[in-house]
Amino acid sequence: MQLAGQSVIHLNGKSLAWMDDGGGARVEDLEAGGDKVIWRTRKRDYQAHLDGGALWIQFEAAAPAGEHWYVEVGGSVYDSVKLFYRDAGGRWVVQEAGTQQEVAQWAVPGRLPTFALAASGAAPVRYWLRVGDERADFSSPVTLFREDALQASREKEQFLFGAYFGLAALVTAAAIVVGTVFRDKGFLAFALYTALLVAGQLGRVGVGAQYLWPEWQIWNNTVLGLWPGAAAAAALWFTKVVTNPRRLSRTLDLAVWGVLAAVLAGVALDLAVASRLTMTLVLSLTSLALVAIFGMLLWGWVDGEDRHLRLVAIGFLPVLLMALFPLARGFGLVPTSVLTRFGLFFGAALELPLIYYALNMRLMARRESELRASALSRTDALTGLPHRQALVERLDTSLAHARAQKQNCALLGVRISNLEAIAEEFGKEAVEKSLVIAASHLRRCAVGYDMAARVGEREFALLVEAPVTRQAVTSRAQQVVASGLRQMESLPSALTLKFHVTAAMLPDPQHDGAATLQWVHEGLDAIEPDARKLIKPLNF
Repeated sequence: MQLAGQSVIHLNGKSLAWMDDGGGARVEDLEAGGDKVIWRTRKRDYQAHLDGGALWIQFEAAAPAGEHWYVEVGGSVYDSVKLFYRDAGGRWVVQEAGTQQEVAQWAVPGRLPTFALAASGAAPVRYWLRVGDERADFSSPVTLFREDALQASREKEQFLFGAYFGLAALVTAAAIVVGTVFRDKGFLAFALYTALLVAGQLGRVGVGAQYLWPEWQIWNNTVLGLWPGAAAAAALWFTKVVTNPRRLSRTLDLAVWGVLAAVLAGVALDLAVASRLTMTLVLSLTSLALVAIFGMLLWGWVDGEDRHLRLVAIGFLPVLLMALFPLARGFGLVPTSVLTRFGLFFGAALELPLIYYALNMRLMARRESELRASALSRTDALTGLPHRQALVERLDTSLAHARAQKQNCALLGVRISNLEAIAEEFGKEAVEKSLVIAASHLRRCAVGYDMAARVGEREFALLVEAPVTRQAVTSRAQQVVASGLRQMESLPSALTLKFHVTAAMLPDPQHDGAATLQWVHEGLDAIEPDARKLIKPLNF
């Protein structure tokens, strides 16, 4: 096969293949030939079950003088990959790669097993490529690249993988931070799932061994052994957390735990034994986990109790669909293709931001509910104003700040003095409307960081934050009194609110927040019901 004038050549249909079931054949035996070696043309759909044996691929190529050519195997998970050929002097040249060797020791270090061809000029050279593995199937493409084409292919891969793994790392880190800060189990489960998913992908495509752990062979083998069971178990746990199947049935919840335990047990067994049978077991349990995930998401969608769960289901859908291709490839049902090699990357690239967004919206809704519940516990239900204890806490803070800054704040006590008369003449409904209107008047009188609160059955208080002057406090008290005298459409005609107001300049050296509020309240008690002077300064 002449390589002149070309840059990329796929060897499907241009190479021969022979399966050595025992794995003991030597390249010298193949070179010599014999009745036992029956070469067949290797086609695109050709799939070899290695299972401890070895697949031999034979091809001839004549690299033009001055050009450097390479042969690349499109799979990074095989135990041993070797290239043999004889140099011009007749000596064997052997190059090695595979997961049994550190990437740093490969003939051509990289993501995929790659070997340099001989600079043969016009004379063709015969090559033998041996692929061995204990339990894998081989249907990966084998491709010849001219040096510039190989470099361009690797640069493109680095850009795409860098973008994907950068996105995944960012989403994982953000999920860990948000989950830790807000103690959200959903985010933490999602972070574990993405971490295991990305770790497995790093191992399967060879990026981890190339860049992250080129000399950590044990770690690379462990990562490869965890895939895909560990990621499937984490995905199952994450789905369980966000869907909470226990709401529907305790039996269903226990069944999900059972599937999760089975997947983890299968992964542990595969790590310990590493046989074809254990790999098939892990793939089967992974398929079962995906079915369970789909079932829980479908139930959550139909249930409709958590509207954000539908977006989680939409986010998971691409991964659930794309996972079918590598699973079918693992079972030996389909040959290697773009979808079996990279389909899961496409699905995850869509999944990660969608699920993160859904979890974030879910967290915001939960936080809003919690804040609303917290506010209700500190708020008067009728008027919506903070209650007495909330005001005391705020008042203590304001007094401390005023003392530190050597400034004055103030507290106004407000009482609806004619509320009993309103009740006798117009009834309970008018009383409740009067309280609500009084609260709205005080809200309008509050400026900036001021705080209005309901502190009694018919008493209110208005905290005027520092700095403030006596004249400003008096003006604010007059504003409160005047607001009650305005006619309101929601009240019966000719009905106005009569406010009694006490005013205290703060801080007072003898009083804390509770004592100050009590002092102002007692000042209201001292105002006669029919008093003509409605504002009573307490200390100015």
